[in-house]
Amino acid sequence: METASFPSLLRTLAIIILFYYLFKFLFRIFAPVLMRGAMNKMQQKMQDQMNGQFGQQNTYGNQNTNSQKTSTKEMPTEKKKVGEYVDFEEID
Repeated sequence: METASFPSLLRTLAIIILFYYLFKFLFRIFAPVLMRGAMNKMQQKMQDQMNGQFGQQNTYGNQNTNSQKTSTKEMPTEKKKVGEYVDFEEID
């Protein structure tokens, strides 16, 4: 069985430490760029969802107003109902 020599152990530790600091340095450079890209992507996705929701509401609102306009044209004598009318009588 072979044993590791002291110089090879130091060389291995130096390589590990070098890669650690290199990774740390590169992460500081590229992390803001990656985060900015992720934030832009999320913002675009949220805007698409909001546009989709408002588009559905506007479509529903337009259909509802169109149906109300056609129904009032067909029956012009009918008045709009505001609420239920209750007739109260005085009791002596």
